[in-house]
Amino acid sequence: MNGSKRQNAALYLSVHRHGAKCGRQWAGSAGFVYKVLGLAYHAIKARHGRKSAIGAGVLTTPKSAAQLVYDQLKKKIIDFEIYPGTRITESEIAEDFQVSRTPVRAALQRLETEGQITIMPKQGCFVRSVDIETISQYYDVRIMLEASAVELACDHMNDDDLDGLQEDWNAERLDDELDMEEIKAREEAFHIGIAIGSGNPVLANYLRDINNNIRILRRLGFPDRQSVIETCEEHFSICQLIREKNKTQARKAMTKHIRKSQDLARSVTLSQLQQAIKRHKA
Repeated sequence: MNGSKRQNAALYLSVHRHGAKCGRQWAGSAGFVYKVLGLAYHAIKARHGRKSAIGAGVLTTPKSAAQLVYDQLKKKIIDFEIYPGTRITESEIAEDFQVSRTPVRAALQRLETEGQITIMPKQGCFVRSVDIETISQYYDVRIMLEASAVELACDHMNDDDLDGLQEDWNAERLDDELDMEEIKAREEAFHIGIAIGSGNPVLANYLRDINNNIRILRRLGFPDRQSVIETCEEHFSICQLIREKNKTQARKAMTKHIRKSQDLARSVTLSQLQQAIKRHKA
């Protein structure tokens, strides 16, 4: 990824946080796809070096303390910074974030409602466990969403945006030394880029939510350079089908592409997943 793309990567995080509003503003602009490069990559980089698995320093932004605690805890759970099954307490979180227990309690109740944690009286809060079958079911939903997204993209994505995607996923342009974390983040950004290009911001937001629940397994999909080359070829082909407005073949190609990841998810054992999480945190 060249310097200009790295600079634009931070812009995508704004889309990721603000959702449909920014998506609508960018979806029609030439080269918007470069603004989606980076996605989780910079978030991954930013995680390293933090002293606590939970805390993130004093909360000083205008956003409410409860919202900030909620946002940061949810991100850490999704990214497996806080390991599945870990016990967390109100007092620990309040101390790490340097807030009172009231906003912490509100954030935890919201996370419980979403299924991210389980609150057990007199025992504390526990981060949700990992269910491989549930993750596979998320993939089923992802396939339906992305199949619809690629069909809509045939009607709404312009050639400039497709040029940007195809340029970025041209196998001949791969660096000799690959940063696999960057590749994984860009792969996720590619799919979000097509969802944004579909012209349906609601669909894009649902896909973001799906990604939050499958990210750790999704990142097992690039064990070597050959797998990256195959992904480049598949992404390039999908873009070409969108350009040709071939909805039937674009839908088939996208479905086949995602099924490969789902097959991997189904084959992964909990032990393998735990090892992958440890490597991810290292």
